[in-house]
Amino acid sequence: MDGLRVVLLGGTSNVGKSTVGRGVAARLGFECLSTDGLGRHPGRPWRTPDWEVPEHVAEHYGTLAVDELITSVLDHYERLWPRVEELVTARAAGDGAGLVLEGSGLWPDRVAALGVPHTGAVWLTADHAVVRARVHAGGRYEAATDAERRLMDKFLARTERYQTLMVDAVDRLGLDRVDVDGRSVGEVVDSVLAVIGSQDAVGRSAFRT
Repeated sequence: MDGLRVVLLGGTSNVGKSTVGRGVAARLGFECLSTDGLGRHPGRPWRTPDWEVPEHVAEHYGTLAVDELITSVLDHYERLWPRVEELVTARAAGDGAGLVLEGSGLWPDRVAALGVPHTGAVWLTADHAVVRARVHAGGRYEAATDAERRLMDKFLARTERYQTLMVDAVDRLGLDRVDVDGRSVGEVVDSVLAVIGSQDAVGRSAFRT
């Protein structure tokens, strides 16, 4: 894509967007940002050595059904979209450094309707088992309490449902996606850049019909 200024990298939680986004940004000499920095939805519901799960996050995942969790996060992304669109439009027009913007907030239908020049978009996908293994490792699932496991299980159920809905939307709209399964970060970065280089519209490669 000639004059590329913005790369949008979507995908579900724990699919590797942040790591791949940083790799793409390093290759291009762009800044890398996350949609999480524009507006935060309840994040991961598991402890780490330097972070405790806030009460409202535990309540969010502990009390809502999966369908309600999906509705909640998609509503959040809808409210967030005007800020995303403003940022992408400004960077595409040459305001500041080139930008890689990654995040689950990049819902396919909204990105496809952008119509902003000098902008590419790709969605990352992974087998549910890959995402599950990453969450289990990050949350130390084997050592977690039953209550902590229930929260992680609910987070995973939402994450998997989100990816299913996202892939349906990507394929329905004829947009580009890259699978990360069994591949190194460098290989995924290579694929993302190759796909972006072939696009003649936001998220759509020239060879697709």
